[in-house]
Amino acid sequence: MAKLKIYGIARSRAFRTLWAAQEAGVAYEHIQTSFNEDSKRPEFLRINPMGQVPAIEDDGFALSESMALNLYIAKKYGKGLYPSDLKDEAKTWQWSFFAATSLERSMGLFVANRYTLAPEKRNEAVAQENLEAVKRPLSVLDAQLGKAPYLLGQAFTVADLNVATVLYGAWFNKHDFSAIPKVAAWLDRCLTRPAAQGARRLREAA
Repeated sequence: MAKLKIYGIARSRAFRTLWAAQEAGVAYEHIQTSFNEDSKRPEFLRINPMGQVPAIEDDGFALSESMALNLYIAKKYGKGLYPSDLKDEAKTWQWSFFAATSLERSMGLFVANRYTLAPEKRNEAVAQENLEAVKRPLSVLDAQLGKAPYLLGQAFTVADLNVATVLYGAWFNKHDFSAIPKVAAWLDRCLTRPAAQGARRLREAA
């Protein structure tokens, strides 16, 4: 039995952790844990008292917060997925926090109100407002990707993975990224990697 257990459902932020585990090549057990009843059960609250997914257990070590999970998995198991240089490590944290603070909330609201909510529940004004909110961070990301194919240089790392998962919903729904062509090409490179496709199969089948 795999010692790494990933709790969550693929249509949650657990998607990024499933991708990280597949990218790292580590055996894991995926324990289906939904947002509501499953995550409020005493046995899960022992792992994450916040009652939120995803979370992991790794040989008895419990951890939550999806970006932290990915950094941990990449550093422990990744074989090149996590940088060895201190400055590149700091940049990995920077881009991961950038994704969480500058992109994720607005991208989620944009995708929901433009693409994924039932048509009668969508609010185009909310979609447009949040699309405007990410224009500057996306332009910063595009400028960075004009320097090299990946965020830290020539090789794909967990920094790319963490940012790409935040943009996955827009990419999957074929949002027009032509105004930021470096981001568009980078997303295609990241989200068609074999490990990404493995995690996407789990998410897209759900």
